[in-house]
Parts: sequence; structure tokens; C-alpha cells
Amino acid sequence: MKARQAREVARRWMVEEASGLPGFCGAYTAGSTNWLADDTDLPGMSDLDIMVVLEGQKQSGTRGKFLYHEVVLEASYLSNDRLQSPERVLGDYHLAPSLRTTKVLVDRSGHLTEVLAAVTRDYAKRRWVRQRCLNARDKVLQYCGSVNQGTELYDAVIASLFAAGITTHVLLAAGLRNPTVRSRYVAVRELLTQYGHIEFHERLLELLGSARLTRGQVSRHLTALTEIFDAAKKIIKTPFPFATDVSDISRAMAIDASWELITRGCHREAMFWIGVTHSRCQKVLSSDAPEALTPSFKDNYQELLDGLGVPTSAAVRRRCDEIEQFLLRLCIVADDISRKNHEIEND
Repeated sequence: MKARQAREVARRWMVEEASGLPGFCGAYTAGSTNWLADDTDLPGMSDLDIMVVLEGQKQSGTRGKFLYHEVVLEASYLSNDRLQSPERVLGDYHLAPSLRTTKVLVDRSGHLTEVLAAVTRDYAKRRWVRQRCLNARDKVLQYCGSVNQGTELYDAVIASLFAAGITTHVLLAAGLRNPTVRSRYVAVRELLTQYGHIEFHERLLELLGSARLTRGQVSRHLTALTEIFDAAKKIIKTPFPFATDVSDISRAMAIDASWELITRGCHREAMFWIGVTHSRCQKVLSSDAPEALTPSFKDNYQELLDGLGVPTSAAVRRRCDEIEQFLLRLCIVADDISRKNHEIEND
């Protein structure tokens, strides 16, 4: 299916279902598919992200994947407060790239279109690039700060993985690149190569914990994850924010896409999503079916944590401290990339 056709399916869902939600204001496409030309094939291991804008805070922040007319859609619900001014959007490293490249699906008041025009005009101005880099840095600190003594190990690991992973977004923001999710480490390697900082990629992988993992080790971790994923998706009941990421429709994105990265020689980069997904599956089974959390599942997860260098809660806390201490050096490299980027406009 072409990207144009997938976007039309998304628009149909908006008109037929989402537009009836209380306080519905509009919707736009988000995520990596925004960067695809209309006549490009939608990758089989990709979903199409939609941001549904609602008045107030009701449903804001919730999300979910579902199959609609043969397209996997992922809908997230966003309060219109976050889109009140172009300035607020321009400083948000997550919102701004999507609004720069978005296809507006529905815009009842015309406000989304106005914001899109302003974001497109000012996106590459240096002060907003700098602000988005700082915004991503602050998100790293937020994840690190969420890890404390009472945090369950799987939750602490997820937080530390995202803290490490968002360091790539600081750099991608500086390079005006898409802050992608599963392939962020591949994207940042390409960016660092272009700007003469390829050696810095190893340090990013060290903070993730995968720098010294072999292809065979990562393949074994993914094989173990496949079994626990298939067990977790059958019994999930608790309405976790990521619940639909552990489901039949997400299997291709969680499992098959990781195998594809390994096949391409990006096994170390694949460990970000493998680690996140494995930790989420542990959380699902621990909460909804602890009797299904077999010794082999526990042992496999411990092997994953050992491989990443975070076998205990104390080790996770030390990793977060290390990430925090790394941020100054990270921002120096981000500044160098932004200085060399000829697309960035001086204020």
C-alpha cells in the first residue's frame, strides 16, 4: 500500500469514528511515515501514527494500535493546550518534527493549519533548534529522575533505556532529523558519520549497554523475547499505556523489525527496542499472570539485563547517573552538529 492510500485510510477513520469524540478539534499524521513521499510503499513493519487533538485533558496522553482497513494505525490523544501557540510547538522536540512534515487530516477550526504554517516557517531557526535539543535533554533527565529505590526493576530498566535512547534525539534534533523510535540508533549513526563524529556512536551504545554485544548474543535475546512476547500478548488485561505494543498487530514491529535490523548488521542498535519490549512483557506477566512467568522467562530476562550491564536496581541507578553525567559532552557534540548544519538559519 502506498503512503498516500494509508493516509486516506487514516482520514476515513477520523471522519467515521474519531470525529465523534467529545471535544474533538482535529487530527494530523505523526511519526516516521510523515517523511515518506505519497507514492512510496508503506513499510510492512510500520504503523501510521495519528495525533487526535481534543479540548482539555480528557484522554490526553493515551494511545493505542489497531488495524483499520488493512492499515495499522496508532492513535495518540493530545490536549489542544499543547498546540495553542507555534512557539510552544517549536520548542518541543517531539511535536515540532511531526507538525513540520504532517498531513493534516481534519482541522475544524483551521488552527492546526495555522500552527503548521508557522512551524514550517520557523522550524530551522537556530534558537528553536537549540530549544528542542534542550527539551530532549530535559526528557532524559526526567527518565533518570523517575528511577528510585522503590521502582520495580522492569520499570527502572525501561526508564533507563529511554533515558539512554533519547540522547540520540538530542543529536537528531540538532541535525534536523526525524526523532524515530525503533531505529533511532541507526539514524544517529548516519548523522554522526555525516558530521565527523562517528566515534561518538560507540559511547551512545555503551550507555545503552549494547556496545560489546555480538550478533549471536543479540539473536539469542530476541529469540527469548519472541517466546515471552507471544505469552504476554495472550494474557494482557491491565490497561498499560503500552498495552497495544504487546499484541498480535504489533508483533511485526516488535519482533520482525528487530530481526531485520540484526540481518542488516545493526544488532547492537536493535537492543534498544528488544530491551524495552522484553521489560514490558515482564511487567505484563508480573501484573496479569505471575503464574505464567516461568523460571526460563525470568532467567532469560536476567541474561538480557546482565548483557546490558544493568543486572540489579542499583546498577540501573548507576547507569542513570552515568547518563546524566554524559549530557554535557552530548550537548557539545549537538552544538557542533548544529553549527555545521547549513539548513539551520540564524535568528
